[in-house]
Amino acid sequence: METVLLALLSISSIAIIIAVLFQESKSDGVASLSGDTNIGGQGGKTTKNTYINRIVVVAGVIFFISAITLAAIM
Repeated sequence: METVLLALLSISSIAIIIAVLFQESKSDGVASLSGDTNIGGQGGKTTKNTYINRIVVVAGVIFFISAITLAAIM
């Protein structure tokens, strides 16, 4: 059981790291000073960032549950 939880913990942590690295920046930084920013929405389309956010949430929940369960077992 511990081996399965450690594997889940490792896989979910790697998934979180990779998904966070693939996310686009939420702020425009210095580019927002020029006034040429896109403040409009995506028109309801499911974008790449939506999928990445879902991956982060699911992997985070798996990570949290497996970490708590592993701590309770040990």
